[in-house]
Amino acid sequence: MSDTPSSSTTASADAPSALWGAVEDLVRWLDRESVLPPEQERLLRILKLSEEAGEVAQAVIGATGQNPRKGHSHTWDDVHSELCDVILTAMVALRTLTPEAQGVFEGHLRRVAERVPSPRGGAGA
Repeated sequence: MSDTPSSSTTASADAPSALWGAVEDLVRWLDRESVLPPEQERLLRILKLSEEAGEVAQAVIGATGQNPRKGHSHTWDDVHSELCDVILTAMVALRTLTPEAQGVFEGHLRRVAERVPSPRGGAGA
């Protein structure tokens, strides 16, 4: 077995940078197109999360057919897409609040991961 990383491993290592680069591009575009004062724009980007979370709920209800009037109006692929919208919207909101969004997120993720018990029974891995 080779010790050389496969292209998928290399691509995975670059994925966070590419992801946050795309978020940066979205924030720049939104900033450029906004006609609102920066404070209002910042608040609305945070509130957009609630709208997107509501769309996830709507898609789950549609995928499970829980609304008798609408039936199965969504698929689980729709739920996946809406969840991605929530994640992306949160990333844009975080980047809007701080230029250090990637570091803030990675630090938070690390702290959360440290609280997860390892398979050997201790906290962290």
